[in-house]
Amino acid sequence: MGLWRKILVGFLVLCVLGVGGEEEAAAAASASCSFPALYNFGDSNSDTGGISAAFEPIPAPYGEAFFHKPSGRDCDGRLIVDFIAERIGLPYLSAYLNSLGTNYRNGANFATGGSTIRRPNETIYEYGISPFSLDMQVVQFNQFKARSRVLYEQAAKTPSERSKLPNPEEFSKALYTFDIGQNDLSVGFRKLSSEQQLAALPDIVNQLAKAVQNIYQQGGRAFWIHNTGPIGCLPVNFFYNHNPPPGYLDQYGCVKTQNEMAVEFNKQLKDRVIKLRAELPEAAITYVDVYAAKIGMIGNAKTQGFSDPLKVCCGYHVNYDHVWCGTKALVNGSAVFGASCESPSTSISWDGVHYSQAANQWVANHILNGSLTDPPIPITQACQRH
Repeated sequence: MGLWRKILVGFLVLCVLGVGGEEEAAAAASASCSFPALYNFGDSNSDTGGISAAFEPIPAPYGEAFFHKPSGRDCDGRLIVDFIAERIGLPYLSAYLNSLGTNYRNGANFATGGSTIRRPNETIYEYGISPFSLDMQVVQFNQFKARSRVLYEQAAKTPSERSKLPNPEEFSKALYTFDIGQNDLSVGFRKLSSEQQLAALPDIVNQLAKAVQNIYQQGGRAFWIHNTGPIGCLPVNFFYNHNPPPGYLDQYGCVKTQNEMAVEFNKQLKDRVIKLRAELPEAAITYVDVYAAKIGMIGNAKTQGFSDPLKVCCGYHVNYDHVWCGTKALVNGSAVFGASCESPSTSISWDGVHYSQAANQWVANHILNGSLTDPPIPITQACQRH
């Protein structure tokens, strides 16, 4: 099994205008933020090429639904962070770890597939957990900020060089997004008892808060923080568990205990975000209920135009034979390629661990308008304190 595949296995505006007149429209327009840049921190749910640049490239058919080639994303196309960039009018983010063809004028992406909030105590070659935990991503951001300022000043007479660098004055006006925590839970399911994992949650949440505090000290003011999704609904949970015992599944057909742990993590994260607002008085911090969006999509898959949410689009998964998306293997003596299904646009799960572009777009449409955020504001107004 290749390293990239181990990474995969291991992870493992809301209608503010109403029906009012021109005055209301003008007020809403003036309230919109103009973010000059976007900086993202996270795991494979928002990695736009980091882990693919640092280790093994993610192969086809990843990326083919939109980019028509592998794009460093664990998806057939765009991720939620790509739809965020579209919504606030910015280009797709270049990965900080990608050395070729990058442009950081409007931000950078520090997320890597397999990243955790807490530092891992295992190597990426075991279960695919990234060495670039959240604290290291913040260290990279701090270095990026300091180094880019020097380069920007050195390039004062070279517009072509400056055009690929962030303006130092714009870091305080940028939007900072976080989508991380799923892999901390997956590691816990593998290594800890339920009691041990519950005891670890406060430290995990506090370390995420510490990252926000660090970026605030560096001048960041607008934060958009995703909670974690229903990890128990990832089809990979059932690859080797075809007959779960009574009480193992919840009403959605997902692993009940895993989703309960995700809900508890999210509860503690939301409480910590509320405290952060008091600790960081100049910050605008939005808590985003991605869990609610994803579980709503899964629970209403058919009516929303999706197929079985527990069915995997890409890869060969028959009985206990598994050929992962984009890889080849022998099954009963025959070579099998983990290809895409015929209609990824109706699939929720792309590869058993990651969501399809269609699912990501559905979730983005339901969170970026502010209907599932605290405070309930669209991302275009996420610079405003409430």
